[in-house]
Amino acid sequence: MQLQQTVRKSYSFEGKGLHTGRIAKMTINPAPADTGIRFRRTDIGEEAIVEALAENVSNTARSTTISKGEASVSTIEHVMSALTGMGVDNALIDIDNIEVPILDGSAKPYIDAIWADGFEEQEAPRRYVELKEAVEVYNEEKGSLVRIEPADDFSYDIKIDFNSRVLGVQHASWNPSVVYAEEIGTCRTFVFFHEIEFLYKNNLVKGGDVDNAIVIVEHPVTDEQVEHMSSLFNVPALKVREDGYLSNLVLRFHNECARHKLLDLIGDLRLAGGFLKAKVTAEKSGHGINTAAALKVRNILK
Repeated sequence: MQLQQTVRKSYSFEGKGLHTGRIAKMTINPAPADTGIRFRRTDIGEEAIVEALAENVSNTARSTTISKGEASVSTIEHVMSALTGMGVDNALIDIDNIEVPILDGSAKPYIDAIWADGFEEQEAPRRYVELKEAVEVYNEEKGSLVRIEPADDFSYDIKIDFNSRVLGVQHASWNPSVVYAEEIGTCRTFVFFHEIEFLYKNNLVKGGDVDNAIVIVEHPVTDEQVEHMSSLFNVPALKVREDGYLSNLVLRFHNECARHKLLDLIGDLRLAGGFLKAKVTAEKSGHGINTAAALKVRNILK
């Protein structure tokens, strides 16, 4: 029997939010058995708590936001993924602003801080999310799909296809043979070069920079455009590599972008209320369809 577990101590992280650019301090604290994952907006008050459940999702534009009463917390998917991938059942997460810090754009900072300490086992059996029949959400317009089928253990398989000459079609998987902390959690978010100007103008990615995102250059760009990007992010001498990525980084995996979308999927589906014991298949998925699938699971289990 797998017992529940929580973190051994409190871990704090500070940085800017990807979309708001606001600085936030966030602390992941131990929590009693059967707490689940909860966020507390300490800038609002001790009772400003939002449970990380699909029915509390309020926005899925470029990230996942949960809300309850006055309290909202956005861009929760990376920390939710990290806690799920590391096997944390219960945690109270204090945060003093609306958006979770983006840090390096992956779950690696959480893993680096928490993984080596191990976890506190609790005297309660783990609550698995188990289905008797398949759940599927399909978006015909986008061609996106999330399918969750009954299984004896968990497995996640994702395919991404942005019709991109740089990315091509990529696949990634997570199952008990794959060490999340080494092969999934370290993978960073990404953005296309041609989207950045639009996102800035629409009040998104105010905290984005080349330290927390892989930038993919899909279309030909001029030297002036690259220089503008360099000045925007205050990074001198940016160039476009032959493989179509901006020159500031080295990919951690050849399919790092697919692995990051898998990271997001794991975090979003944790909103189903626990650890899925299911076979998950996803194609072209994003936060909207991920959280819709989690909500559908919640509604069926009720």
